[in-house]
Amino acid sequence: MTDASSDRYRRGDARCPEVAEHGLIGDLSTVALVGTDGTIDWYCCPCFDSPSVFASILDTERGGAFALGAAVPARTKQFYFPDTNVLITRFFTEDGVGEVQDFMPVTGRDGVEAERHRLIRRVVCVRGSLPFRVRVAPRFAYGARAHTLRMTDDVAVFASDDLSLALTATVAMETDGLDAHAEFKLVEGESAVFALDQVGGEVTPRGCARAEAEEQFNATVAYWRHWLAASRYRGRWREMVHRSALTLKLLTYAPTGAIVAAPTTSLPEQLGGDRNWDYRYVWVRDAAFCVYALLRLGFTDEAEAFMEFVTRHISPGDGRPSGPLQIMYGIDGRTDLPESELTHLGGHHGSAPVRIGNAAAEQLQLDIYGALIDSIYLYDKWARPVSSDQWDDVCALVEWVCDHWDQPDEGIWETRGGRKNFLYSRLMCWVAIERAIRMAHRRGLPADLPRWQECRDTIYRRIHSRGWSPSRRAFVQHEDGEVLDAAVLMMPLTKFIAPTDPKWLSTLDALTHDLVSDSLVYRYDPLASPDGLHGAEGTFSICSFWYVEALVHAGRLDEARLAFEKMLTYANHLGLYAEEISHTGEQQGNFPQAFTHLALISAAFNLDRALG
Repeated sequence: MTDASSDRYRRGDARCPEVAEHGLIGDLSTVALVGTDGTIDWYCCPCFDSPSVFASILDTERGGAFALGAAVPARTKQFYFPDTNVLITRFFTEDGVGEVQDFMPVTGRDGVEAERHRLIRRVVCVRGSLPFRVRVAPRFAYGARAHTLRMTDDVAVFASDDLSLALTATVAMETDGLDAHAEFKLVEGESAVFALDQVGGEVTPRGCARAEAEEQFNATVAYWRHWLAASRYRGRWREMVHRSALTLKLLTYAPTGAIVAAPTTSLPEQLGGDRNWDYRYVWVRDAAFCVYALLRLGFTDEAEAFMEFVTRHISPGDGRPSGPLQIMYGIDGRTDLPESELTHLGGHHGSAPVRIGNAAAEQLQLDIYGALIDSIYLYDKWARPVSSDQWDDVCALVEWVCDHWDQPDEGIWETRGGRKNFLYSRLMCWVAIERAIRMAHRRGLPADLPRWQECRDTIYRRIHSRGWSPSRRAFVQHEDGEVLDAAVLMMPLTKFIAPTDPKWLSTLDALTHDLVSDSLVYRYDPLASPDGLHGAEGTFSICSFWYVEALVHAGRLDEARLAFEKMLTYANHLGLYAEEISHTGEQQGNFPQAFTHLALISAAFNLDRALG
């Protein structure tokens, strides 16, 4: 529970809430982050990677916000309507209790309503009486583009050069320069509705009466509950697993089947550091792992949609220096993602730079081939058989991996300190070939199996000969090195090595000693292995869940369960995770992070199965 009132700016409190003090709503095209004080601090329209409309999470003065909440000091609590992505923020005051119900109706892919991207905020007084305050202050294109505001027939239209938004409300709104605002009071049982729409072309402003808001609320609840009902998970941590699944679904771009790594940009991995990145794109690795997690739970439609995305946008024969796969794509499949800095934005809590685009798109990261082909293997095994054309693409990818696996790359952590012969990249090249061999055997598919098997075995021996450090008694980050890396936790999870192999158990002990802090796991030590970036970082949450799985497979179930339960305490009040956790337990990095939530699902599934 936190203390809040709706207009933090009018109170002179220009500090945005912490990253973790937010919930997420969305319509499978974009999302909004809603703070525990009722303010929408992040919203891009109409898509995940569109320029922002509200970005106060990156700059409270220039970013823009949609503030709505109690006009008097209040304590707040935030929760999701059960089994949905409908977010409720409650305000507790001396005179009454009220709540804001935030949601975005999920419509079909086509038609006028799909283009509206309606965001509904319904305010209800549930006890006593309560005054509310609202201020809608969009700042288009990351706060860099001017806009106009006009009131027509109780509709406020905010218009910039290439985007117009219409605000309708059941209370009287006033204008104040470029913003719209109102103050109103509700008594028990009364409600007010605010709806924000993208308008233009065939999409015209349309009000949202209380009755329609009720209908849309019920329809949105029904959509999410129907979707979640397909889950096959019935284990001990059902609530956390299902929240993670609902979050992964929110990070899906329905028009193409793309899955974004996170819906935000430049939330810092360390305040004052340089590790601020734009994650609103499709990382092949992250999306492929998401497919694994969703398939585990029984969600095959999302896996099929991503396979269609892969088929449409990946060209095995185009001869790019980075290989037939680019490590990331735009949500529409585009490959050009130029990185730039927005110097007019101060950054979250003043932690610049704010970046859009991502230069890592041009890196060579060999591990993505294993991640993708492993997801195709699981899709073929658990969902639907791959087509003959898809198998041809798999063969082309495997042939490329056989020709290029032994070159240095930037690795899974996208270091900017030069290419190395990373063990994890070798491991996932082995996975790519090994899973393709399995598919060929099981389905009787044509393949150059003698060549594939020879290459697979060569990689296996190379990892054991040059990825193993006799002095550290552990598998290490890169060939002929001594630095440890949490990515090697994937070795038993990919079935490369037996989880009770003495060499692996020795590695697990070394990782525990060097990189684990009270169940939280650091990726690596940047002082021992410079990555070309300034600043430290927190523990990496996906690695912490990998650690749980490694303990499970090693038969250390008591340790695994304790580590898992500890990790659950680091989630925010809604069960959401960012990318990292600071030494004080705060969420760091872009939020929420698909990588973390898919790893939670996998760890919970395997721990449940081991516990029986």
